[in-house]
Amino acid sequence: MEPFYIERYLGKWYEIARLDFKYERNLNNVTAEYSWNDSGSIRVVNRGYNTVEQEWQEAIGKAKFVGEANVAKLKVSFFGPFYSGYNVIAIDENYNYALVAGKNLDYLWILSRKTTIPDKIKERFLKIAGDIGYDTSDLLWPEHD
Repeated sequence: MEPFYIERYLGKWYEIARLDFKYERNLNNVTAEYSWNDSGSIRVVNRGYNTVEQEWQEAIGKAKFVGEANVAKLKVSFFGPFYSGYNVIAIDENYNYALVAGKNLDYLWILSRKTTIPDKIKERFLKIAGDIGYDTSDLLWPEHD
């Protein structure tokens, strides 16, 4: 999506929904926090509580724009030189709710500045994702307690 304003996107987000994958398996209370690195890349701190191991887990990575900085197409890395797609495909005008797609239909997140999301926004994001080809019935809705 464009125009995209990274300064408005920075800060803390709560994960409202996701497609499950191994690095977030069994996690609740998931947050993502974005800030600037000294190098000019974006620092990414993902945190969640593992309900099986009963402990907090944290992953620190970095993100970079793939092209122009006003287009919400980024790549993110948590493991050295390996990057994966991170694309903000919908966001509200106040930058309070975001729909984020990964490199393919295996990765999708709904994010919010708060631990909840209005039904109207949720329905809009689910429709957008479904129209792209995501099976939204596979989404997990982690708890924030």
